[in-house]
Amino acid sequence: MSLLDSIRTPADVRALPEDRLPELAADVRERILDVVSAHKGAHFGSNLGTVELTVALHRVFDTPTDKIIWDVGHQAYPHKILTGRNEAFPTIRKKDGLSGFLRRDESEYDTFGAGHGATSISAACGIAAARDLHGSDFEVVAVIGDGSMTSGLAYEALNNAGATDRDLVVVLNDNQMAISPNVGAMHTHLTSFRTHPLYNRLREEVKKLIHSAPKIGSLGELVEHFAVRVDDAVKGMFVPGMIFEELGFRYIGPVDGHDVGKLIETLGSVRKMKGPRLVHVLTTKGKGFAPAEEDQVKWHAGGGFDKLTGASLKIGAAGSLPRYQTVFGEALVGLGEEYPHMVTITAAMAEGTSTNLFATAYPDRFFDVGMAEGHAVTFAAGMATERVKPLVAIYSTFLQRAYDSIVHDVALQELPVLFCMDRAGLAGDDGPTHHGCLDIAYLLSIPGMTITAPKDGEEMVALLRTGIEWEKGPFSIRWPRDTVPAAVPSISSIQPVEYGSWELLREGSEVVLLATGTMVLPALEAADRLEARGVSACVVNCRFIKPLDEAMLRKLFLTHRLAVTVEEGTVVNGFGAFVARRVAEEWPDTRVITMGLPDTFAAHGERGELLVDAGLTAADIEERVASLTGAVERQPLRETA
Repeated sequence: MSLLDSIRTPADVRALPEDRLPELAADVRERILDVVSAHKGAHFGSNLGTVELTVALHRVFDTPTDKIIWDVGHQAYPHKILTGRNEAFPTIRKKDGLSGFLRRDESEYDTFGAGHGATSISAACGIAAARDLHGSDFEVVAVIGDGSMTSGLAYEALNNAGATDRDLVVVLNDNQMAISPNVGAMHTHLTSFRTHPLYNRLREEVKKLIHSAPKIGSLGELVEHFAVRVDDAVKGMFVPGMIFEELGFRYIGPVDGHDVGKLIETLGSVRKMKGPRLVHVLTTKGKGFAPAEEDQVKWHAGGGFDKLTGASLKIGAAGSLPRYQTVFGEALVGLGEEYPHMVTITAAMAEGTSTNLFATAYPDRFFDVGMAEGHAVTFAAGMATERVKPLVAIYSTFLQRAYDSIVHDVALQELPVLFCMDRAGLAGDDGPTHHGCLDIAYLLSIPGMTITAPKDGEEMVALLRTGIEWEKGPFSIRWPRDTVPAAVPSISSIQPVEYGSWELLREGSEVVLLATGTMVLPALEAADRLEARGVSACVVNCRFIKPLDEAMLRKLFLTHRLAVTVEEGTVVNGFGAFVARRVAEEWPDTRVITMGLPDTFAAHGERGELLVDAGLTAADIEERVASLTGAVERQPLRETA
């Protein structure tokens, strides 16, 4: 029986002798390794890096009375393990199991939901302000890091919190990484600060001076005051302005994030202080697992590997098809040669979007701006004014954070920025914080925005060509977190798609299936099934969501009075609603039925499972059309024995 088996709540952590806490940390790290190595896919490196920090936080602070607010929930697996979820931990990211991120409805210890980066300080500010309004007495601790300090939201919160005397602790988990290595001036600032040997040597001398000074009388006070002033001056020598101190925070650190004893000592002292405090903790992403320490990008997430060697246990089938993101990355490399004015921009997601392939081929034309989606979009807008073609590659769910920049800085100025949205639709086991269910709806409302969705990898490349050549305003392409349904020919052989055109894939007389993106192939399969039931269904690949193909609409509704739209996006104000409004204007006798993702936040689970739950399979389309056309009654009776 391991020590971890005796831990049911953080109260058990606080009851342990302090000399046993390193053993507990080792058990937590081993538990993460055991579960993730046997898992199909889960976050890994960040969690190995926060083990000792999590133990120390729950040791020093009286959770759940004291509130710990985590940033980017994928660094909080140790927190889940120590807060009553160890037994259920193998279910993480599985349907009906534990979320891979933080959810308030999962545990009273999950003070604030977390999935996107840089939210913890803002949320902590709000919780602390509410505490003070109520006259309550508890500590509020925001844990930020794993790339989030490259996000502007973090500095908005620091600026606000530092201007008050409100009690608040910010723990900066500095592992120098997001998914890709951190970039930008703040990363350089923190790295130079923590590694400068002269600063650290002088700082230790200052500490010795303080500890050796007399503790009584005016002489002792004078020496201590002098030592503190020297310490401040030393900081200023190497970090101009000491940015956190200048923002109004008492700065403590850097502290070794893998020394439980030192963390407890430091956090214990910090807890006794008042006002805004920031503790700078140094951790190693992937700590304790050599392959993850050596390749922190690869091991940001993992699953299905030998826990001793790190060797993958996932054996792909011969000739297995690539993922959309891989096809996209390889296409960028080929298209980059054809279009020398093309650049790519991402927000701390080079590997996640496969733009790292373009970065290797054309390093001077690749820009990773850090976890700063709004800046990425306005940065692209600026480039577009100078005859450069920017491709902004961001997950659909993260592009939500840049909505104002898309509207005000790109669309209003009719700038030809190309938005490439990975993880559109259901993103699988990452769950509701990462599903890209809303992009069709939120982009449809923007004047001049072109929205497209390919049915397969070849069409994605064709739409990329169309988007690169389009110069009359913003253009967007969305694709799923999935493998492409068919092999993709060479990039050079794929021609652009005619702007605004739909593709008639199958003739039919009774009903028109207007499908977009990932729903095109299920619609075709549904049409085949319906034919066997005596229903003639026309299938159209609506690869342009906006603008609609007006010529095709007119042709279709000369002879059809029933249409069913199918999309892997929210049914509220989505493609179907857009089509229905247009049809009602000109063909009021035509009935339009919409199928899409329900008006709820989808859970986490495998993508196929979630599509079944959403009613977006070929069988679901078949049954919906059958019920609309009366084919249910027309089915032949089964023979009985």
